[in-house]
Amino acid sequence: MKRLLRIIAAVLAAGSIIFWAAVGANRGWTKTSVPGKIVDPVTGIEGVTYEKHFVPGVDFLGAALLGAGILAGASFLFRTKPNQNKRND
Repeated sequence: MKRLLRIIAAVLAAGSIIFWAAVGANRGWTKTSVPGKIVDPVTGIEGVTYEKHFVPGVDFLGAALLGAGILAGASFLFRTKPNQNKRND
């Protein structure tokens, strides 16, 4: 059980860092919509529109790493089973 929790914690930490970096490594807060510029074809005036797009920020990364840390810490609550195959010579 110890080993399983540590493996899950490592996969969660590595996966969240890779996902955060692959999606854009936003160093701000998580965003669910992103501003985009639009130009009116008649007047030429620029405007701002918001498109729905998920961009994870450092709060997403911090929460995932905190969860991985809790799982890794929980692995220390389990005792190591003694090896039954040991011989006493």
